[in-house]
Amino acid sequence: MHFLNKITKTQSSINFILVTISSFCATYILVSLLFLGTPKLLNVHSSIQHYVSEPTTTLDHLVFGIASSKASWPKRKEYAKLWWKPNNKMRGCVFVDSLPSQKDHANNDTSLPPLCVSEDTSRFRYTYKGGLRSAIRVARVVKEIVAMNHSDVRWYVFGDDDTIFFPENIVKTLSKYDHGLWYYVGANSESYRQNKFFSFGMAYGGGGFAISSSLAKVLAKIFDSCIERYPHLYGSDGRVYSCITELGVALTFEPGFHQIDLRGNIFGLLAAHPVTPLLSLHHLDYTNPIFPNMTTTKALQHLFEAANVDSQRILQQTICYHKQFSWTISVSWGYVVQVFPNHVPLPDALKLEETFKQWLPKNALAGEYTFNTRPIHQDPCKRPIIFHLNNVSSGNNGITISSYRKSFQHCSHKMASSLQKLEVIKVFSNKLALSIKQLQAPRRHCCDALSSGVGDIMEITIRECKDDELIYMH
Repeated sequence: MHFLNKITKTQSSINFILVTISSFCATYILVSLLFLGTPKLLNVHSSIQHYVSEPTTTLDHLVFGIASSKASWPKRKEYAKLWWKPNNKMRGCVFVDSLPSQKDHANNDTSLPPLCVSEDTSRFRYTYKGGLRSAIRVARVVKEIVAMNHSDVRWYVFGDDDTIFFPENIVKTLSKYDHGLWYYVGANSESYRQNKFFSFGMAYGGGGFAISSSLAKVLAKIFDSCIERYPHLYGSDGRVYSCITELGVALTFEPGFHQIDLRGNIFGLLAAHPVTPLLSLHHLDYTNPIFPNMTTTKALQHLFEAANVDSQRILQQTICYHKQFSWTISVSWGYVVQVFPNHVPLPDALKLEETFKQWLPKNALAGEYTFNTRPIHQDPCKRPIIFHLNNVSSGNNGITISSYRKSFQHCSHKMASSLQKLEVIKVFSNKLALSIKQLQAPRRHCCDALSSGVGDIMEITIRECKDDELIYMH
């Protein structure tokens, strides 16, 4: 019995020691977390919880800062009319060096964004030989738009006065990011040489870029002191990039922003758009009208006729194969349908046809782009027949019908009669409503040729691919 009592006392002592050690360890860990990591962890958790519970991002949460000038705005305002929502449905400002005349911008014209006169920048140095000092004024748009103190801003979007935005697509794309975190979202140039000279990590300003409100507020505070260190840079976007880089933030790449450092016919670029929403187009003063027999403005208005019906599907490329005739059909929705008279493997069909010219004169890197290209086929009879958008309509059943009429047929003597007869292609699709999941993990849609193609009309349906479906010539 005495022996059992000793065992009991010993066990009690051991339990007491274990409890004491456990309490000490827990206290030590808690104190360590409080001093070392807990505030950061709690803040991150709080941010995540806040983001999840917030309502969906809408156009009301965006503020646009557009760079322009008194000289360029009278012409470039026609571009802004294409995408700016009238009657105060959007927020933002066009920043100019001084106000144009009343006839060039009426104060009560709600079809255009309001004008704001930029602050004086004469105190800042600019040393780039042959460049324009206005680059400093344009760069400071990121500071001045934040200072306007708009309420409930999640994202600031920046561009030039010749940047064509697709606002609904920008909203949708930015919705997959947490505006409470520091994001710098955009894309670089199509030209390898431009990126090599300026930066592969910079968002090019003409293509447009977005900065989360949390980052923009901090950037605005340090911006003037930062750009003092960069008088030698050429452009405004280089200054913005440098200061964001100093804050430790890298570019989040979104290929839907298009700088278009290209010249001439950009058909190849538009007909093979990546599987991502179209966000912007730029430099259209330096390219051919995107539709034949139209002015640049009329051609863009025609594109927006489709974009206004199904913004998220605009330019989305779908490839299908006609089994009966071994045709390869490429649909760039809302723009063009191409019918190749032969089998083109999918990886080749997705390459951009090099219809355009390089941005700068010939040099060692001329013709080098940041995407895969294929040359225009030397044999005209192996080039596709091109059907440009004619019209778009939306039915009561939710089905959208887009019609494309033949524009170019490069060959006739070698083509099958069934292909020569083809005059119109009708494409049936559901209005695209991309979820955040689909935006984060995009997948190309499939399509089917419904009719034999013997007549002058061919019908095509676009649909989601089945789980294990492959896109290839059967």
